[in-house]
Amino acid sequence: QVQLVESGGGLVQAGGSLRLSCAASGVAFSINTMGWYRQAPGKQRELVASITSGGSPNCADSVKGRFTISRDNAKNAVYLQMNSLKPEDTAVYYCNAAGVSIRGNSYESWGQGTQVTVSS
Repeated sequence: QVQLVESGGGLVQAGGSLRLSCAASGVAFSINTMGWYRQAPGKQRELVASITSGGSPNCADSVKGRFTISRDNAKNAVYLQMNSLKPEDTAVYYCNAAGVSIRGNSYESWGQGTQVTVSS
């Protein structure tokens, strides 16, 4: 079972920056894709950015050029650098990890979420 703990959320003015961190712990054979999702009030959870174990990133169009995802495989950690934040980026941000357990089964884990609020 892989546990994910996020940190780095908070309140920031529009145009500001925040950096989210997520650390994975527990036992797993592998952690393949790690990523960030967000859910705003009244909206569905959506993918913000993901990154493979090989370092290939994928970002939603709405955040391209503003957000950067990175990963430290040695630390089982993933980061989201968010620049030029907009009020519409306000949401709860969730860390996600998917891979293969030591038993050979696929798994997907979620963090508890961290609030990001961007004021206008």
